[in-house]
Amino acid sequence: MLTTDDIKLLIKKYALQNAVKYNKLPQAGAVMGKVMAAPELRSRAKEINMLVDDVLSEINKMPQESWEKELNSIAPELIAELKEKKEPDKGLPPLELKGALVMRFAPNPNGPPTIGSARGIVVNSEYTKKYHGKLIIRFDDTDPATKRPMLEAYDWYLDDCEWLGAKPDEVIIASDRIAKYYEVAEQLIKKGGAYVCFCEQEEFKALKDAKKACPHREEAAEKNLGFWKKMLSGEYEEQEAVLRIKTDITHKDPAIRDWVAFRIIRTPHPRPQVGDKYVAWPLLDFEGAVEDHLLGTTLIIRGKDLTDSETRQRYVYKYMGWTYPETMHWGRVQIHEFGKLSTSGLKKAIAEGTYTGWDDPRVPTIRALRRRGIRAEALRKFMIDLGLGETDISLSLDTLYAENRKLIDPIANRYFFVWNPVELEIEGAEPKVAKAPLHPAKKELREIPVGTKVLVCQSDVDILKEGERLRLKDLYNIEITGISPLRAKFIGTDMDLVKKEKARIIHWAPPDGLKVRVLSPDGEYTGIGERGIEKELDKVVQFERFGFVRIDSVSDVGVVAYFTHK
Repeated sequence: MLTTDDIKLLIKKYALQNAVKYNKLPQAGAVMGKVMAAPELRSRAKEINMLVDDVLSEINKMPQESWEKELNSIAPELIAELKEKKEPDKGLPPLELKGALVMRFAPNPNGPPTIGSARGIVVNSEYTKKYHGKLIIRFDDTDPATKRPMLEAYDWYLDDCEWLGAKPDEVIIASDRIAKYYEVAEQLIKKGGAYVCFCEQEEFKALKDAKKACPHREEAAEKNLGFWKKMLSGEYEEQEAVLRIKTDITHKDPAIRDWVAFRIIRTPHPRPQVGDKYVAWPLLDFEGAVEDHLLGTTLIIRGKDLTDSETRQRYVYKYMGWTYPETMHWGRVQIHEFGKLSTSGLKKAIAEGTYTGWDDPRVPTIRALRRRGIRAEALRKFMIDLGLGETDISLSLDTLYAENRKLIDPIANRYFFVWNPVELEIEGAEPKVAKAPLHPAKKELREIPVGTKVLVCQSDVDILKEGERLRLKDLYNIEITGISPLRAKFIGTDMDLVKKEKARIIHWAPPDGLKVRVLSPDGEYTGIGERGIEKELDKVVQFERFGFVRIDSVSDVGVVAYFTHK
């Protein structure tokens, strides 16, 4: 715990930095804002406010020309910070650790990990790797009704974590540890920090809004223990009784006032080993608070919108005499391509048939990104580069795609795929085997047998004109002689046509090629591709003039590919 002298020195550093920067004595509020950013000092606001006034008075008596010299003697790094022209923050800031680092990622397994989940997985794992700490995956699955867990999701999370290079050191499932939460709840009741409330929801809301205590709030601990045991034994119905944590009933934020720690839920838990074993279930703020203590969590990174959770949980820590972990906050990230889709919203849309499943290319899950051919390294870098700023971010997946392109472009083989195909008959063409590079950087060639007919895209046909001369890529030159039906004549193989006449180059496919379906966030594309594609199962390839795709399945009826990105 910081002493008064430690706090005064901290205030002096920030006050002098502000004074040097703006060449005048700072406002008290500006200095307070800097100092109060430290979570451990927030409970000492009144004391710090008085100390700020004392320090500012002291600085005001100093000659102005001595401010920089004094700052340089006590905090030279703050002088350097002023003089540095910093680039925008990118990546994760360093941590100032006071001991071993223990971090946790705590999902509710009511669906698979999303892109939002990936940020928590990656950042927590990156810090624990860098500082040789411990990473815990804790499944907060104590809501068997409203946010009902999916049995498959537990394994999906662990699988996606391992894929992301974030294999946890320990896995905890909250629904296995209900007895531990009961023990803490009983201790809180005995300490006078919790009580059983029988108010109806509207009744309690009216009291809370009026900053008035519930009539059950001051019942003796022994009586509350009796009520609590009846809750555990199932003697009350749902919404008949809840266990509340005593807080400041006049707190400026109504959400903090005597919040609910346990409620009665009679819906059995989906995990068979839990089932209907319990009827009194902890809410997330209580369960998470207890677990962070039991697991020895030393640093929590959470959204800035969850600061209320910390305020609520600190009451439990105060009653129990525990030390709250260090906390850091980040702003929301909204991905343009996905809007505000929630896990519950996705679950409903999948059930209604809007999406084919959790790995549909249109949904923002890690499973969908993996199936599309996004590499773990790309997603990891994308999340780390977001940093830990508290400013809300709205961005496109183009940045992720750019990172992924760096990884796959050097290794993805090239193939022709014609969507919405139109047959083109070429007069004077001889059957041959076209030879095209398998990859621009490789010497290996792919061979494509072709006769007097090829398939081309409808989008190319739409802009063709009779008499237009163009080149079929890696094949030969043609001149369009008819549009409907589409016809052309062979006019040679000289590449000078492209250079001298600036003729367009279009791709093509043999009529007897493979049937191909490409599933993408924009919809489905069907057409014909080269035969060589069937050798690329589970690999990412580039369909020329279309984009990168991952070959998902190969069967007698054709190929199914998932669109990766351009």
